[in-house]
Amino acid sequence: MGEIKSGEKTRVLVVGATGYIGKRIVTACLAEGHETYVLQRPEIGLDIEKVQLLLSFKKLGARVVEASFSDHRSLVSAVKLVDVVVSAMSGVHFRSHNILVQLKLVEAIKEAGNVKRFLPSEFGMDPPRMRHALPPGRETFDQKMEVRQAIEAAGIPYTYVVGACFAAYFAGNLSQMETLLPPKKRVNIYGDGNIKVVFADEDDIAKYTAKTLHDPRTLNKTVYVRPADNVLTHIELVHIWEKLTGNELEKTNITAKDFLTNIEQMEIPHQAGIGHFYHIFYEGCLTDHEVGEDEEASCLYPDVKYKRMDDYLKMFL
Repeated sequence: MGEIKSGEKTRVLVVGATGYIGKRIVTACLAEGHETYVLQRPEIGLDIEKVQLLLSFKKLGARVVEASFSDHRSLVSAVKLVDVVVSAMSGVHFRSHNILVQLKLVEAIKEAGNVKRFLPSEFGMDPPRMRHALPPGRETFDQKMEVRQAIEAAGIPYTYVVGACFAAYFAGNLSQMETLLPPKKRVNIYGDGNIKVVFADEDDIAKYTAKTLHDPRTLNKTVYVRPADNVLTHIELVHIWEKLTGNELEKTNITAKDFLTNIEQMEIPHQAGIGHFYHIFYEGCLTDHEVGEDEEASCLYPDVKYKRMDDYLKMFL
């Protein structure tokens, strides 16, 4: 499992290539010049949008590889084609399909023995810092840690990309729950609104991910996506929107106690979402620590002109 040599073309397999972040990673890998393979699973056959997405990747130069998580040999064969594997499987929740297939992927990588880097499905909060997280949302982080432990126990070289809120889910709606559009009249502010949060355009996250794949500086490291201009408090994000629209919103501050009221009576997925919002906006889990011995993406790759949230929000005008 030696490192990719300087000047070598990186061969990367993207698993979950038709998913929300996966399709962006495929596009970014192709743009970065990587020889890009996408995994096609049998169950995709009746999903017309995913089939068309795979065909669009082929037009861009990607190679489609057929394999199934119920067929270990096919996974091993797919993995043997490449140097790097990126998992972009969506949603690790409650002993979900995601955790099971990622562990199967780790087994295939271990047996193949040729992969020089594996990036598991991360891209959000840093799991080892979330051991205190509220249940049931903590299961997300426990499962991601299970995958990490399997990777490291197998001696598989890795990079973990973490650290930002997806802008489409947290910025466009001014971080309001149960909507993806900005409010027109009223906005809830979490606590005093002064906790620092990290926001990032998903395309930028994908670009940073594609650049880490053969970078020796990111080998066996966590890479935080923490672009300086996008480290904002909740109230700063709201003020950006107000300045763009010229309209001041009516603000209601929600205390931590009120935010968590009746959480036990909610449906489990909603409980998990409430817990994650709490850790981000009340505890500041994305910004309460330094990068330290790990790396920060916008510092590593200043050539990526990341989208600031004032530019991002303009699409909603």
